[in-house]
Amino acid sequence: MKAVSVKEISQELLNRSPKELRDLCLRLSRFKKENKELLTYLLFESSDEESYIESVKKEIDRQFEDVNRKSPYFIKKGIRRILLNTKKYTRYSQNKKTEVDLLIYYCLKLKKFTPSIRKNKALLNLYTRQTATLTEKLKHLHEDLQFDYEGVMKELELN
Repeated sequence: MKAVSVKEISQELLNRSPKELRDLCLRLSRFKKENKELLTYLLFESSDEESYIESVKKEIDRQFEDVNRKSPYFIKKGIRRILLNTKKYTRYSQNKKTEVDLLIYYCLKLKKFTPSIRKNKALLNLYTRQTATLTEKLKHLHEDLQFDYEGVMKELELN
């Protein structure tokens, strides 16, 4: 996700009510480095969650392509950075379904990653922790959504 310019943010803030501005600022105060990205999400992308998810998925794809595959150390470092960014984007949304969608997408990409994560115990453990986290987060979703994600969770199982 690319942050828009300060000028565009300023123009959008002119269109907001004082209460909305206060709420935005209070929420913004919880973040430090990612303030501009958070404001971009709140002002421009929060109204269309599906397109936000798609843009984050494209970013995840790009990051997986850019992982340095020269050594296991660089692979682990790159994979962890992608997970950190994915969790950052889910924090912006604060939507449980978005969080689950993005974590599932991350896990699917990690499972298909070459070289295989099965050859690296640290990456395998990271994958296992994320699938366990997903299982836990699914319990907090509506029953219909839980049913929808059941097939995807079976796909995430390592055989």
